[in-house]
Amino acid sequence: MATEYGQGYGWDDGPGFRGEGTGERGHRLPAALRAPVEARSLREFAYLMLSLPLSIFMFTFAVTMMSLGAGLLITFLGVPVLAAGLAGCRALGALERGRARALLGLDVAAPEPLRVRKQGPMGWMGATLKSGASWRHLLYTVIHFPWAVFAFSVAITLWTTGWTLLTYPLWFWVFPMHGGQDGLQLYGDEGHRVYLDNPFEITVTALVGLLLTLATPWIIRALTLVDRVLVGALLGPSKLATRVVELESDRGVVVDTAAADLRRIERDLHDGAQARLVALAMDLGLAKEKLAEDPQAAARMVGEAHGEVKTALQELRDLARGIHPAVLTDRGLDAALSSVASRCTVPVQVEVDLPARPAPAIEGIAYFTVSELLQNISKHSRATRATVDVWRIENRLMLQVVDNGVGGADAGGGSGLAGLAGRLDAVDGILVVDSPVAGPTRVTAELPWRAA
Repeated sequence: MATEYGQGYGWDDGPGFRGEGTGERGHRLPAALRAPVEARSLREFAYLMLSLPLSIFMFTFAVTMMSLGAGLLITFLGVPVLAAGLAGCRALGALERGRARALLGLDVAAPEPLRVRKQGPMGWMGATLKSGASWRHLLYTVIHFPWAVFAFSVAITLWTTGWTLLTYPLWFWVFPMHGGQDGLQLYGDEGHRVYLDNPFEITVTALVGLLLTLATPWIIRALTLVDRVLVGALLGPSKLATRVVELESDRGVVVDTAAADLRRIERDLHDGAQARLVALAMDLGLAKEKLAEDPQAAARMVGEAHGEVKTALQELRDLARGIHPAVLTDRGLDAALSSVASRCTVPVQVEVDLPARPAPAIEGIAYFTVSELLQNISKHSRATRATVDVWRIENRLMLQVVDNGVGGADAGGGSGLAGLAGRLDAVDGILVVDSPVAGPTRVTAELPWRAA
């Protein structure tokens, strides 16, 4: 995955690229006038200057190894030569990623590693030849060469021409006559020659040089933009590999969340309903023993046991509602969220506008997301009212919970909102928290829409 730092279209490179440690406000000159002498422009120019010799080497290596390997495929030697060529291209790709990181501020992650299923040289050669990243590196070494020639030619021509014309008055003052002629020869044939040797011509030359000098950094920026695209697209991990990594991470979150839910359910059963049922069994046993000796005491104990049964049943209902409420299964999000809102400590207005019911898994996540947000409002917000809106936009299910409380909610690590964001991320969802100090707090959740 490619990540760029300090790559905005302005010339403020950010703290990572400022040698002076000052921001945009510390510059008195406009960005266009600073550009020719800024460190970023020099780094990008150096990148293009290095691209040509490196691309010549990479192109020569890749073409030689691939041609030699293809020619030797009639024998067994072609396979290791091709594998060695691809491995060399991967090494050159690592060099290019480091160069882009140092000079362009482009941080490109390494591609997916080789999946060697069998130990030994044969397994390594097979993995190298089957790796899509290896062939992308080869493609980069081939197509980068003509681009590097073009970018090098344009950059060096504009850079040298601009500075030469801009500083021409200085050279004319130091060397007013060279080779028996006044000024720089602009045109000449057998009978006519034109020299830049009067003040007007010298001034126009310097102005043209100034325009070229000011424009060159922006042209170089456009040239390096192509290099950024090539490096990010061909030398980094593929979209499929990146997606696999994301899914593996999301799977870990789902497993951890499921394990935590199981531990919570076990703890609630052990500390709540199970403890009450054990005490109930003991009370009924004592009541049975006293039934013959003291019927009134036994009746009193049975009455107390009846109250414990009601309390245990209520705890089991709450626990079942926390796992998956029956009203959600039977009547959908509108009724289920209205039920949750009725138990909130502040008045809550619920608005659900859905053309159909989403898939049960998405519906359950949406329910528990709103439920947890309303619990946070009851415990922490000190709000007097709240609203819950649920609607669909194309293939996304949108949830928004707003309260007029004290604000200051933080989705950082360790908070309940961070855990909620992790659960949503596991299904390609997004959680956005807007909670300035003094409120109001607006939490927006986005889930993928899948019909039931």
